[in-house]
Amino acid sequence: MNAVEELLIYKQYLELIYYTETILEKFPKSERFAITSTIKNKTYEGMQAIIEAYKEYKREEKFRALNRLDVVLKMLKVLIRVSYKRKYINNKNYAAWSKKITNIGNLLGGWMKSCQKQ
Repeated sequence: MNAVEELLIYKQYLELIYYTETILEKFPKSERFAITSTIKNKTYEGMQAIIEAYKEYKREEKFRALNRLDVVLKMLKVLIRVSYKRKYINNKNYAAWSKKITNIGNLLGGWMKSCQKQ
């Protein structure tokens, strides 16, 4: 692999960011600086963890970055669930958003297992 942009998890996470930005536009203006900013920050924090894990050579440090990404994904699931319960997003948005996060989580699990085998 020549670049982080070629990683499947990177591509899918980038799609998650695009989807997140689109969905957050639907949120009420009163929530623009509350839950939406938290979701955006967590989303970008996850991308940072992917890039750090890709760039890291030490297995322990790579695993630490991947573990941080796992925490971010779990937190995003919580924030999305809260958004759904508050009726900021509909059932379809909730299902699609959750599916994207689950797919990334599956890729992450594979990457973490490969780090442990080395």
